[in-house]
Amino acid sequence: MSGHSKWATTKHRKGAQDKARAKLFAKLIRQIEVAAREGGGDMDANASLRTAFQKARDGSVPIDTIERAIKRATGEADGVRYEAITYEGYAPGGVAIIVEVLTDNRNRTSAEVRSLFSKGGGAIAEPGSVAWQFDRKGSIEVPGSLSEDDLLEKVMEAGGENLTSNGENFLITTDPMETAAVREALEAAGVKVLSSDLILVPQNFIPVTDENDAKKILRLIEAIDDQDDVQNVYANVDIPDEILATYEG
Repeated sequence: MSGHSKWATTKHRKGAQDKARAKLFAKLIRQIEVAAREGGGDMDANASLRTAFQKARDGSVPIDTIERAIKRATGEADGVRYEAITYEGYAPGGVAIIVEVLTDNRNRTSAEVRSLFSKGGGAIAEPGSVAWQFDRKGSIEVPGSLSEDDLLEKVMEAGGENLTSNGENFLITTDPMETAAVREALEAAGVKVLSSDLILVPQNFIPVTDENDAKKILRLIEAIDDQDDVQNVYANVDIPDEILATYEG
């Protein structure tokens, strides 16, 4: 039930250290708009919007900013229309990568993502050739200062599936449809929740122990993640902590 997610460590630290607040807000607001446009502005009837709302609040996006985004998406105010697209590809060494974007210009974003893969030594793959290697899960992040044994008991009682550490905090995975319920159960049990989201989890990881190969993969993932339209990047790579520390340094 427990383990260690090394890519989650890199992604978490990168998010904490490198993401400018304005860029993070823009990504969260786009997710709100797409969810509201596709499923309506009623959070009680739109689970995707409810998840996006909670994620935005966890990221400290103001309520009035969220409300304006919902109004734009539902036609109550003028705004840009974003399209959700998923790209699949490979990094050097056959590492599978999934890129989720929200864009107002499909052609521009497609060209930029393809260019990033090519420059980084990777390649875009055909739709469906990578996605089968990942499962959609709910993810709930809680403080790493908690007792793992006590937390594990509460996670199981709340209906969570798995508990891992990203080196700083604990990550709980759930059935994606049960994410909100598990979060509410944990909070009711006195567990502080830092954030919750829907993510993709690799079914298996590819170990990469060569430092040069690992850094090529990490540079590619980082370059893709920095593209303005990219919301999430997932990879089935397992890189040792010592190489991650050298890269981050």
